Amino acid sequence: MGISRTSRHKRSASGAQRAHYRKKRKFELGRQPASTKLGAKRIHTVRVRGGNLKYRALRLDSGNFAWGSEQVTKKTRIIGVVYNASNNELVRTNTLVKSAIIQIDATPFRQWYEAHYAQPVTKKGKPTAAAAETAEPKKISNHHQRVLDERKKEGKVDTLLESQFAAGRLYAAVSSRPGQSGRADGYILEGRELEFYIRKIRTGKQKHAHAA
Repeated sequence: MGISRTSRHKRSASGAQRAHYRKKRKFELGRQPASTKLGAKRIHTVRVRGGNLKYRALRLDSGNFAWGSEQVTKKTRIIGVVYNASNNELVRTNTLVKSAIIQIDATPFRQWYEAHYAQPVTKKGKPTAAAAETAEPKKISNHHQRVLDERKKEGKVDTLLESQFAAGRLYAAVSSRPGQSGRADGYILEGRELEFYIRKIRTGKQKHAHAA
């Protein structure tokens, strides 16, 4: 039996069984889930209704992620899945789905910040090579110096994000559908949303510790 997306097999609101008055239809079909895993990029194309194509990502290792408060997007490496509201199995197996909370490499965003604001993104941890370069005096025009001074007034990073930059990993949410578009794109978690998911991740770890 193929996967079908109908509800004719379901009982009605009163509990009565519905009559089987027709067979399955092609337009009601469903397909196996993609279950996109972490790994070297592997994407299959699927021919769908109307001759269109879907891109079924079987493995992905990177994506484009937006830093909303700074209005910048960078391609970066995906490190792992840390939380999923629907199923803990998807965390254990590192399955990429929409709305999964993942960890990404912070390096591209740190490099952009240090180039844009001419100051380190965090004072914690060892100074990076880029920060060491900015510490050395560079010949820049007075106009460029004034631009950098104005940027530094606004270049403040949230304390939660700062600690993540120090660790080299950022929490992000997947907003694309890897099994449909073949991409794992999303955005960096900030503000109250970040606080919410950090609480969820901590309580999940505590539950596992008590269970062990």
